[in-house]
Amino acid sequence: MAQIIQVGMADLRVAKAPDKLMSAGLGSCVGVCLYDKTAKLGGLAHVMLPASLQAKNVQNRAKFADTALDMLVDEMEKTGGNRARFTAKIAGGAQMFRFAGDSDIMRIGERNVQAVEENLRRHGIKLVAKDTGGNFGRTIVFDIETGDLLVKTIGHGERVI
Repeated sequence: MAQIIQVGMADLRVAKAPDKLMSAGLGSCVGVCLYDKTAKLGGLAHVMLPASLQAKNVQNRAKFADTALDMLVDEMEKTGGNRARFTAKIAGGAQMFRFAGDSDIMRIGERNVQAVEENLRRHGIKLVAKDTGGNFGRTIVFDIETGDLLVKTIGHGERVI
C-alpha cells in the first residue's frame, strides 16, 4: 500500500513507487524533486536558502541548495538510482512579502530558484518542469509511480507539472 511521506522544511527524503513524497508550506523555499523513471525512484528536498557558503551554521545540510542537492543525489544513488537518468522538477521560490527598495538579499525566493537551477546544472541533471515565483504559497505532492508533481496553491488552484 502506497504511503505519503512528509518532507519538512530543510529536510529531504528518497522513496520508491508506489509511495509519494509531500512537502507543505513552500513560500520562498523551493521543493526540488529528482526522478529516476527506470528505477521508479524519487527524492524531494525542501530547500530554504541558496548557499551554505554564506551561512554561519551549516549543520543541517538539507537547508541549502548547494548541499541539499549533493545529499539528494547521493541518497538516490545509494537507493539504486542512476544519476545519468535523473530529471528534476521544482516548485516554490515565491516572494511572499514586499520590501522597500531592490535589495538582492530580500529576494530570497528568486535567489533560491537560481541556486537550485545552478546546482542542477552542476550535477548534469535536466530540469524538465517548474512552477516558481509569484507571491503565494504552495504544497507539492510528488508521485514516484508516474513522476507527476501536483502543485497546490493558495488561491491559485492546482496543476500537475
